Amino acid sequence: MGDESLEHVLTAVGPRLRALRTGRGLTLAQLGKETGISLSTLSRLESGQREPTLKLLLPLAKAHGVPLDELVGAPATGDPRIHPRPFTRHGQTWIPLTRFLGGLHAYKQILPVRPPDQRGRPEQGSHEGYEWLYVLSGKLLLALGDHDLIMGAGEAAEFDTRTPHGVANAGDHSVEWLALYGAQGERMHVRARPASS
Repeated sequence: MGDESLEHVLTAVGPRLRALRTGRGLTLAQLGKETGISLSTLSRLESGQREPTLKLLLPLAKAHGVPLDELVGAPATGDPRIHPRPFTRHGQTWIPLTRFLGGLHAYKQILPVRPPDQRGRPEQGSHEGYEWLYVLSGKLLLALGDHDLIMGAGEAAEFDTRTPHGVANAGDHSVEWLALYGAQGERMHVRARPASS
């Protein structure tokens, strides 16, 4: 890679980092807490006043849930396939189906069968935005406000997430569904830590 190409790649990193952060609705302080990188370093990276290093880019790529090459703008190969990296939060497997480029974020989610002593109503939360669910297999309990809905394969739901909501496995097999979240919902469901008891 020539000096000009390298310079172009490096100057494009800052705006890309800013777009990823603002697309997730995070402040510099929140991202700093998530990555352990100081607020001033993050600010200088985004403004192009600090050269990006692998030591800084690795935790940022992990925090934003994107491959490292997306941060440095590796040339497109023409292959539209994404390579999702599943992760687990609160006993649930999440498989990202989109990259974090703003707008809606799609996930395939998998919940194992609940032990008998954990089969109560799921904990509910609320936040700004809308959520869309589509059940692929199994039975999903959607606790929406005061209503409990059992959804089976092929059923879909759309709801205002200001209404308290929570989900749980309602069957004897794993339940799999697709979910679409806006940035606020994605942050609340995927990145927020569970409240301490």
